Amino acid sequence: MSKPAAGGAHRSLGLASGIALVVANMVGAGVFTTSGYALAGLSRSAVLWAWLVGGVLATCGALCYGALGRRYPHSGGEYELLRRTVHPLAGFLAGWVSLFAGFSAPIASAASGLGHYLGTALGLEFATPDESLWFTRWVGTLAILLAGSLHLGGVRLGTRVQDLSVLVKLLLIGGLIVFGAFVILGRDPASAPLPVEEGTFSWPAFGVTCVYVSFAYSGWNAAVYIAGEVRDAERLLPRILLGGTLLVAAVYVALNAVFVWSAPVEELAGKAEVGLLSARALGGQTFGLAVAAVVVLALFTSVLAMTMIGPRVYRRMAEDGVFPGVFARGGAAHRPAVLLQVALALLFLWIGELQDLIQYVGYTLSLSTAAAVLGLCRIRLREGAERVPIPGWPVVPLVFVVAVLAIAAFSFVGNWRPATWSLGTLLVGALVWRCLPAARVGQS
Repeated sequence: MSKPAAGGAHRSLGLASGIALVVANMVGAGVFTTSGYALAGLSRSAVLWAWLVGGVLATCGALCYGALGRRYPHSGGEYELLRRTVHPLAGFLAGWVSLFAGFSAPIASAASGLGHYLGTALGLEFATPDESLWFTRWVGTLAILLAGSLHLGGVRLGTRVQDLSVLVKLLLIGGLIVFGAFVILGRDPASAPLPVEEGTFSWPAFGVTCVYVSFAYSGWNAAVYIAGEVRDAERLLPRILLGGTLLVAAVYVALNAVFVWSAPVEELAGKAEVGLLSARALGGQTFGLAVAAVVVLALFTSVLAMTMIGPRVYRRMAEDGVFPGVFARGGAAHRPAVLLQVALALLFLWIGELQDLIQYVGYTLSLSTAAAVLGLCRIRLREGAERVPIPGWPVVPLVFVVAVLAIAAFSFVGNWRPATWSLGTLLVGALVWRCLPAARVGQS
């Protein structure tokens, strides 16, 4: 029988389901759009270096969060971790950020990407941009509502659908990589896309690309949000985080190598639907439709995973008295919190633009993860290496924090508006905290 966890949850998730959750949460809109934007200012090789850098940073983050999860094997993500390692206010701000930038905006982004890809794949032609946007948003709305309905049916139903979807997704993406590599390597060099842009590089453009790449890799920390539902979390959680992150990093680098070498750069540069365009260049319209189906499935599993994870944070906050008590109810399915997540995701879907959503999420989450790793370092220095072992200490956490903050700085310089939204989110959260009874009595 599964072991009860805090908040009435049961530790029923094993290694495979945990890795599937990480993969589902990571592989979303970013991997199928980022390289198109990046090629507008960088060479193919520089774009792939950005994906490698992103993989290294995500791996460093996974190692650090594995140590955090081992020390604090409770659901709640950064809210739970920061309130224990830094201060209750830091934890509340992390939970507040999760409410908007952590899950609601990313769900909206993935749902928007799903609608965009579906319309393009079906060859739909719209008379005006407003008609295209209307179609994208309504398809995204249906995806969000379906994901919410599955999780309202219970943890087991949502997990089973997710595990199966992730398996199918990985098999199809693997097939795309193998087919793409076969076509690219088998081309006549005289007819292959010319590397005319190989000298193109600038640090500002590389920094902006790393912002987009960091968004694509976001989600490597997914398992810490449901740590209280993982069997033998102290042992399995670090394996889930590292295994899922390494798997996705390998897929990302291989997949984007296929994307950037599939067609001449001018056909891909600045295009959001780079995955679909690459597939058409490699195998024609039919293959493009098949790949579009893979993308739609990948984006839906991302929506499904985040709709599962986010409510765990809100429920944990409600249990601590820093969120309305109604969200602590609903049994293992977290029904009130799931309904809140669905409503907020729909709000972001209908008011936001995809590119701004990506930068807002990437900037905000980078600050939250950097704070969590700094909190880990604080606990390590206070409690010692034996109680808080961190692989690669102190290099791994130092590299992660410095790189993440540098990427955040590039984001602010490149486009101040999403970064300002992020800082505004934190400011409003701090004002809300001051009004909470739990803050006045010094929650611990």
